[in-house]
Amino acid sequence: MAPDTDTPLTTPLEDRHRALGARMVEFGGWMMPLQYGGILEEHRAVRARAGVFDLSHMGELYVEGADAASGLAYAVTTDPVSLKVGRAHYSMICFPDGGILDDLIIYRLAEERFLIVANAGNSGAVSDALAQRLTGRDAVLDDRSLETAMVAIQGPLAAGVLAPLTDVALDQLRYYGIAEGHVAGAQALVARTGYTGEDGFEVIVDGSSAVTIWDALLDAGRSSGVVPAGLGARDTLRLEAGMPLYGNELGPRTTPYQAGLGRVVKLERTGDFVGRAALEKAHADGPRELLVGLILRGRGIARHGYEVFAEDRRVGVVTSGTMSPTLGDAIAMAYVPPSLAEPGTIVSVQIRDQRVPAEVVPLPFYRRQA
Repeated sequence: MAPDTDTPLTTPLEDRHRALGARMVEFGGWMMPLQYGGILEEHRAVRARAGVFDLSHMGELYVEGADAASGLAYAVTTDPVSLKVGRAHYSMICFPDGGILDDLIIYRLAEERFLIVANAGNSGAVSDALAQRLTGRDAVLDDRSLETAMVAIQGPLAAGVLAPLTDVALDQLRYYGIAEGHVAGAQALVARTGYTGEDGFEVIVDGSSAVTIWDALLDAGRSSGVVPAGLGARDTLRLEAGMPLYGNELGPRTTPYQAGLGRVVKLERTGDFVGRAALEKAHADGPRELLVGLILRGRGIARHGYEVFAEDRRVGVVTSGTMSPTLGDAIAMAYVPPSLAEPGTIVSVQIRDQRVPAEVVPLPFYRRQA
């Protein structure tokens, strides 16, 4: 758990980033690499080959005990009880009013042991919420966020680069699967998950092994054009893949239904969970706004916070936007009323002193070939 301090934390790979000439920025309470050679170069490398990311700023929280599954089922909107060992699912932890505290990935490592990965800026709040919601149960929360590192390799070549370095059978590890083994001689958890829209793996290790994993992946992939990639490329990649970012698409005033993620709210299961009553009402009432994809049909780039109009009426706001390196179009995600969420609808985005037409399109913008 991150200490209460105004000084940004650093990952075990800080020296490696600076040696590679990374431009460092503060993100979620951590100093992180924004880019190395350039966001466009790194983005394209991940789409065509592979990129290696430092994700050690993410929160890693373990829950263990006889009531671990049922306790988590009360704490989050999904049903960890039904999760098989070696599998993971995308989930959310909500406030009692249905607003989103954070989006999570929950991995079942054993019958009575789970790993929850939380966003960096929210890991302390998630840890506190889990501790409170597990009170009175036979379940122990172990927040290892500061002791754990995560290094990801993402892209079409990811499996080929990682396979010689690990004793985990990657060809048997399905998407959203996790296995325990070794990477470059270090004990590790290897998960087939990611935030780029490409195939890839996230390697979770003790912080003391981070440099070993980082160096091994970059050394193994260098001849194939694998590069280190920073937060800038991670953001453009996830946006093309239509993946939400907490603080942009998700937040305390957003329900999963507004974000088009109602599938993670398991109202059909028995038992109570925090936020259930509010989410049942939100589901019955229908969302007052919906998250949509936009492609601009004029000049300009829609950025976070830009206003969306229908004729002369302000109808929404852009949550994320960029020039898509893969598509060559300016793309964005925005919240608009349900009446304007149908693909093909034309709205406009206020960019400086002009309103630029934009077409509502289905998400994601990019889907990799199987």
